[in-house]
Order: sequence, then C-alpha cells, then structure tokens
Amino acid sequence: MATTEINKKEIIAKYMDYVLEHGKAPASIYKFSKDLNIEEKHFYNYYNSFEDVATDIYAVFFDETYRLITEDENFQELDAKNQLLIFYYTFFELLTANRSYVLLTLKSNKNILEKFKTLQKLKTKFKDFLKQLDIETLDFQKEEINKISQAGLEELIYKQLLFTLKFWIEDNSPAFEKTDIFIEKSVNASFFLLDTAPIKSLIDLGKFYFKEKLKTTH
Repeated sequence: MATTEINKKEIIAKYMDYVLEHGKAPASIYKFSKDLNIEEKHFYNYYNSFEDVATDIYAVFFDETYRLITEDENFQELDAKNQLLIFYYTFFELLTANRSYVLLTLKSNKNILEKFKTLQKLKTKFKDFLKQLDIETLDFQKEEINKISQAGLEELIYKQLLFTLKFWIEDNSPAFEKTDIFIEKSVNASFFLLDTAPIKSLIDLGKFYFKEKLKTTH
C-alpha cells in the first residue's frame, strides 16, 4: 500500500519530469500517484487537477525569480526601470534552465486560450509585482481615471512580458543574447514613453494657453 508522503515541490518536479519524458501530462491522477508511491488523496492535498499543477509551475518560476532578486539588499534602492530589468533577466535565466519544459508546454500548445490559462497565476503575481514598483503614471486628478491608467499600465507591461517570452522561445542566438538585447531595448522604450514630465509640461502649457485665450476674449 502506498504510504509515502510528498510535498508540493516534489509533485511539481515529478510532473515536469513526466511531461518531459512522455511529451504530455499523465493519463490519470491515480496512475501518477501510484508511480510516486503515494495515496491519491495526498495529491489532492495540493492540487485538484494536472491543469492546476501546470499553472502553478509558472507561478513557481515567478516566486523563485522574486526570491532571487530580493535577496540582494541593493534591489530596493534601484528605480522601477532597473528593478524590472533585473526581474526580466533573472526570470528568463530561470526559464532557460527549464527551456525544454517551457517549449513543450507553450510552443507546442496550439490552443492560445490554454496558453493563457497556463500563465494565469503568473499574470496575477507579475501584476502584483508591478504595483510594488510604483511606476509613475500621469496624474489626471481623478481617482477613477488614475485607477484605469494604472490597470492599463500593468496590462501593457504584462503584454510586454508575453511578447518577450515569444521572442525568447523563437530566439536561436548563442546564450539567447538577442533576448537580452530585446529586454533592454523594450524596457527602456517603455519607460521612455512613460516619462510623464514632457507630457505634463505640454498639458500645463495647454491649460495656460487656454486660460490666456479666455482672458483675451472677455
């Protein structure tokens, strides 16, 4: 009778090994549990399905990335752009260490909805991370608009992460050096566009011009 205890980390590791060896998820939780010499109920202590495991793996990739970058006491002293750059570089180093699994589960998956579902936990964690960065957005002096602006910014940067992931999947350069260049250029471009000082100056100039025009017409 299977009595071996197992933890979440071990389930993930065994699941990834199975997928890499067989090119697909296990046929059943019963068979998977039997191969691990555990009772089926032990699997359900952590997950309800293999889809939950697959989704959690990318969340674990995020958690490990976050742990690594925040271990450096100097990380919090960096500005938002450099914190995001370090996240990207570290995250894709971790993906590279697990590239075979990522390619198998994302590149070979033709169902785009399934891909998005697999990355859903990663998306939630990444957006929470962006909130911590406190990236400056335009102050429209209305709370409702600012909330929309912040949410839109987080969605935009998440889309950038997905686009970078696609680039990395298709990157055939040595040591994925083109991805490193792409990360630097895309993040720099994003923050250049988010530089609110020139835009705010134009808005202030517009307001001043409008007020002055009103004065001259009365």
